[in-house]
Amino acid sequence: MTAPHLFTPFQTRSVRFKNRIVLSPMCQYSALDGHVTDWHLAHHARFALGGVGGAIIEATGVLPEGRITPGCLGLWSDEQVPGLARIAALYHSEAIPVGIQLSHAGRKASAARPFDGAAPLGPDSPEPAWQTVAPSALAHDAAWPTPHALDEAEIAGIVQAFADATRRAMAAGLDFVEIHGAHGYLINTFFSPISNKRTDGYGGSLENRMRFALEVTEAVRVALPADKPLFYRVSAVDGVEGGVTIEETVALSRALAARGVDVVDASSGGILGPVARAATRPTPGFQVPYADAIRHGAGVATMAVGLIVEPHQAEAVLADGHADLVAIGRELLADGDFAYRAALELGLENPSSVLPQKYAFYLSRRKAVLAPAKAG
Repeated sequence: MTAPHLFTPFQTRSVRFKNRIVLSPMCQYSALDGHVTDWHLAHHARFALGGVGGAIIEATGVLPEGRITPGCLGLWSDEQVPGLARIAALYHSEAIPVGIQLSHAGRKASAARPFDGAAPLGPDSPEPAWQTVAPSALAHDAAWPTPHALDEAEIAGIVQAFADATRRAMAAGLDFVEIHGAHGYLINTFFSPISNKRTDGYGGSLENRMRFALEVTEAVRVALPADKPLFYRVSAVDGVEGGVTIEETVALSRALAARGVDVVDASSGGILGPVARAATRPTPGFQVPYADAIRHGAGVATMAVGLIVEPHQAEAVLADGHADLVAIGRELLADGDFAYRAALELGLENPSSVLPQKYAFYLSRRKAVLAPAKAG
């Protein structure tokens, strides 16, 4: 019996995903000074026991000022390594590879948590605000403060911070790294002509706008062992007039692959504020065409993400050649056993095999008890 595409393994460098379902990075805003808390352990234990093929820990600031909110994880200090090592151990106990999304929030940093309003921190905020940075002194929108435009020495310092955080990720026992180059955060703002108005070697032409992304990628690739994969999340399009196009992102993805990126995680949007978001109405699988365009146009493996909510939908993404992996986020929050449900719905020969052995054993007993008695 041929296994569904969703339950075939995926190998990249030395890392093997037992199936194609990857926990998408989802910020929990529950860290203390960038450190893992019990919330993170409970959050990830759900998915480590739920049968995913791989997992990516949430956007993690490479510098304190690179956090989106004061509650975001960080990896700017060696002291933050042990907490992440505990998350790695959770996944490794079930032979699940786990990576981390390294990020600098740029001009969208210094914000309140989403459930506290997501507004920029100010003088009346319970937690102090900090100076935000960007390629150009252009605010995210009218309600946000004007960021400091980075000079070349400061850019080099941030590139180094990504490399240092990568080494700490390896010290924590993580299996791969994803660079966050999407959603209006720092790397994305260098790439987008909406937010990058520089006139030096980091702005203007497509080649110049790619420069920061490629410098970060090169530094992270050097810091990673050769057998460890590198993922990169893109905003494939800005979704606003004059913004990044899919053709530009295919060109970027080709350059990323040439520098050692193994998987491009194809998201979109985020470069501007609420008005731009309100103009976009996501529908199930709305970003899958971007993963397809990058996969075929740049010749690199891709991960589809965004409103992938049903097992047959996820299976079709892979079976039709649009992507190599599917990242599931909020659907896994709604159903931590999505992988098991998918195994049942897609007719995997032994669906309980996606779960931990202890669960599979008791589910087999349950099945035997509930099975109708044989005639005769």
